[in-house]
Amino acid sequence: MLGGGCFWCTEAVFQRVEGVTRVVPGYAGGDVPDPTYEQVCGGKTGHAEVVRVEYDDAKITLERLLHIFFATHDPTTLNRQGADEGTQYRSAIFYSDEADAVKAQSVISALRGEAGAPIVTQVVPLGTFYEAEAYHHNYFEQHPEQAYCQMVINPKLDKLRAYLRQTR
Repeated sequence: MLGGGCFWCTEAVFQRVEGVTRVVPGYAGGDVPDPTYEQVCGGKTGHAEVVRVEYDDAKITLERLLHIFFATHDPTTLNRQGADEGTQYRSAIFYSDEADAVKAQSVISALRGEAGAPIVTQVVPLGTFYEAEAYHHNYFEQHPEQAYCQMVINPKLDKLRAYLRQTR
């Protein structure tokens, strides 16, 4: 589970990564069971907007996915990505396997010198994942001309393309 700001952005990024088989937007990290989007946006549930990234580990590694995650959002801003502000937009990696936590910490350690500021990404155990409402799924694909998609998601996709070109 990855939280890198608005889940529409993170979903759009990982849907374009070879080896990723499914991306599901949702909520994790909070105290309120079965939260709604409105509750999470209110900032009182403790949940972050996240995506569950399912992938074929024969085609892509967790480390590569994490490098893409860090290349396409700002892990140095606490509880915000661009104009999206609040704990629901925090940078977070929710893990269910201790080995994945070690890999996440290793990637963060490797990136510390490149980040330009301290990395504030949380690496925390996953509690319960709550799938987002249906209208949030494939948001960018359904609304590519919407202003938020043009002004916020498209630049993240540009970062993804630049990262993929650099790391071929």
